[in-house]
Amino acid sequence: MSTLPTFTVFDTETTGLDPRKGDKIIEIAGVRIEDGIIREDLVFTKFVNPERSIPWEAKRVNHIEDSDVAGAQTIDQVLPQFLDFAKGSILVAHNCDFDMSFLQTEKELCWGYIEMPECICTMQLSKSLNPSEFRHNLDSVAARYQLNMPSDRHRALPDVLMTAEALLKMIEQADIKTIEQLRKLAGKQRMVA
Repeated sequence: MSTLPTFTVFDTETTGLDPRKGDKIIEIAGVRIEDGIIREDLVFTKFVNPERSIPWEAKRVNHIEDSDVAGAQTIDQVLPQFLDFAKGSILVAHNCDFDMSFLQTEKELCWGYIEMPECICTMQLSKSLNPSEFRHNLDSVAARYQLNMPSDRHRALPDVLMTAEALLKMIEQADIKTIEQLRKLAGKQRMVA
């Protein structure tokens, strides 16, 4: 019998690759997995106004324009909403170090202290379960598990749904029953949820 917790699989789209150099979140999305079921009725998706223009390199990847985010809320409003959506769950992301670095940096713009939940990395999980494979990016993982590739890849919500499917396939592949097993395979030893 599985005793896995509730997960919130999430993804961010950003203006660049390094929040320490001023890159910002421009979109964040999440979906909850409860009792091993992807709850597409429990979805969070919002644009975020980065209060700067989006570089053409980022637009080329995620197809998010300045006009898409111009009327959106800023991160100090969106991040607490997202964390409220994720409350009572463990975060999951593909290459979670990237997404969490943005959340950690952007939380400094919010009022008051914000504690970040634990995050499980599906890329690290893929590396543990498929050590002979060379590539572990989301496209490669999706192909390995025969997941449908969304037409709007590199947008937050489609990537989240694909990551959620990949997580469940990897949990099934490794017959993971507990969060401790998942943490060990995903490279997490002990973190406070």
